[in-house]
Amino acid sequence: MNHAVTLSQLRTCAAAVAVLVLTGCASTANNPQDPFESYNRVMYGVNDAVDRAVLKPVATGYKNVVPGFAQTGVSNFFGNLSDAWSSVNNLLQGKGEEAGTDFGRFALNSTFGIFGLLDIASEAGMPKHDEDFGQTLGKWGVPSGPYLILPLLGPSTVRDTAALPADFGGDIWKYKEPTNWRNIGAAIRVVDTRASLLDASSLLEDAALDRYEFLRDGYLQRRQSQVYDGDVPRQLNNDDQDDGDTGVNTQVVPTPVSTEKP
Repeated sequence: MNHAVTLSQLRTCAAAVAVLVLTGCASTANNPQDPFESYNRVMYGVNDAVDRAVLKPVATGYKNVVPGFAQTGVSNFFGNLSDAWSSVNNLLQGKGEEAGTDFGRFALNSTFGIFGLLDIASEAGMPKHDEDFGQTLGKWGVPSGPYLILPLLGPSTVRDTAALPADFGGDIWKYKEPTNWRNIGAAIRVVDTRASLLDASSLLEDAALDRYEFLRDGYLQRRQSQVYDGDVPRQLNNDDQDDGDTGVNTQVVPTPVSTEKP
């Protein structure tokens, strides 16, 4: 029997745990976009403790020991895989040109870029787009719903959580065989992502009086900007009750991205 646990399974379990916990969570929040604040703050503390005890030290060692060119290769490799799913989401959003560019990036980097280790597509003037199914749902008019922190995965919303199964299915690495190689790669992917955020997390720790609020507001602003490709409709700046997409000022600030969401 194969007892290996994939990253996809961990993500699915995390989302399920969050939903189960929220069913018994009373709302005590003042922010209309964060009715589950009491639960979210507890989960934020749990995630932060795990990060400080395990993930951050490992990521720091990785950044200090692994040569820079190797780190770049790892980031390029997984970034290249994400271009394929980004292409699909751009197509679903009706953005044919961007879909073609992302697919072209994937094809070019997967071949001449040595399986994506080299990002020659960017050097060739093909811009990278980061699109996921949560953004696609937002483009289709699905409101974001309340802010939600998932176990291990970090900041999300109800809409983005509902989109996770599609994003998991669109992750090419999920289908890598044998399973042990898939799990090793998934772990390296998480560590590499966390290493790339070390400076941002240090800034968060030094600058924010309430790190939870800073992270929440930055995340919601960033997701709204991503859904509208940086061109947020004017009415959303003035109507906090529009469609629940954020209800916060849409001026995008540097976002201290969670350590859990790759």
